[in-house]
Amino acid sequence: MVDNAANGRGNGGTNGPWKRRFFTLWAGQAASLFGSALVQWALFFWLAVNDGSPVVLAIAGAMGLLPQVLLAPFAGVYVDRLDRKKVMLLADLLTAVSTSLLMLLFFAGPIELWHIFVVMFFRSAMQAFHWPAMQASTTLMVPEEHLARVGGLNQSMMGLSSIVSPALGAVLYVALPMYLVLSVDLVTAAVANATLLVIRVPEIRKATGRLKASVIADLAEAYRYLRSWRGAVLAIAMFSLVNFLITPAITFFNLLTLYYFGQGPYEAALIDVVAGIGMVLGGLVLGIWGGTRRKIFTGMGALATAGGGTLLIGLLPPDGFLFAIAATLFVCINLAIVNGTIIAILQKGIRADIQGRVFALVGSIAAGMGPLGLAIAGPTANALGIQIWFIAGGLFMAIVGAAAFLVPEIMKIEDRIPEQIAVEGVGITQ
Repeated sequence: MVDNAANGRGNGGTNGPWKRRFFTLWAGQAASLFGSALVQWALFFWLAVNDGSPVVLAIAGAMGLLPQVLLAPFAGVYVDRLDRKKVMLLADLLTAVSTSLLMLLFFAGPIELWHIFVVMFFRSAMQAFHWPAMQASTTLMVPEEHLARVGGLNQSMMGLSSIVSPALGAVLYVALPMYLVLSVDLVTAAVANATLLVIRVPEIRKATGRLKASVIADLAEAYRYLRSWRGAVLAIAMFSLVNFLITPAITFFNLLTLYYFGQGPYEAALIDVVAGIGMVLGGLVLGIWGGTRRKIFTGMGALATAGGGTLLIGLLPPDGFLFAIAATLFVCINLAIVNGTIIAILQKGIRADIQGRVFALVGSIAAGMGPLGLAIAGPTANALGIQIWFIAGGLFMAIVGAAAFLVPEIMKIEDRIPEQIAVEGVGITQ
């Protein structure tokens, strides 16, 4: 027999002082997220100020997404095979190394665009390993009944990072040379690794002979599992199309603020701060409330509502910046609720020993449409204006969020979880 956690929805890793262990890990990752967000904001703003081309920002956005599409499924295989704590440690460490190299390039002399693109690609590649490792570890550390609330807290953490990072990033950008701005990432990465070193993260005890399976065989197992969950497949397909339209809008938000609304760097940072406040509020709402009994109702309702707010941003006139601030707050409150509920549904439904692979596969599929959207976004924005992507993305989100209530497979996604099959020799190590 195996622990229930190996079957996917137990909590073999949640006995004992789970809150102390999990929130120690959570605090360190919050620090790392803060540093990464600040660096990401500073790099995108540097590109917007020094080039100002939608095509350049589209390429930068693609560099941050392509590894999620190309590498994530294979990364997920190794997340399930290896010690997930070590995967997170190494990913954080190598991300800090890449930031150090970019610091040296900014310090040494003229920086080339391709230098930034390469580092963005590498940082995203490390995230392709880190994200599924963290999600799979969360499932083993947090009792099932608290997963949606933790999902809400995660959204609040990301929102708080979005508040502090652009605000501090704008101040540091004006006051310091770029290489010193990037140094913040090194400090926060050190904090994240220090917290990982002092706690024990539960692991899946592998079945005998497990490591002998090929990478392709492991991926095939994750694909078959996901394919058997029809409601999840339909939801993932829907979110992939949303990403196709909304990724360019998010990537171009600084350009919209600077060149359409005619504002400056502090106003651009203000929009990001307001977005972060929205994520915090939405995450806190979900963290306290937990969502409706059927989490999918909460998620799809919030998606449709966020679509209406995004559409409004795209329809505003150039003197409507104050309304854009209010709409951004509204959109991000709802997006935090969407993200928290959908991740909680997947964490409950996916068997624990294949969560790394399935989360990586889901992330790859959902992110896959982003680079495609960015590939056509630059020329389209040059021809039709940046706001066209807010209009198209918002309209689509509103329609599919509302239409999902008419699709039984999506509405019953939590009732039709694939049967959890025990794997001999698999369990949880504390």
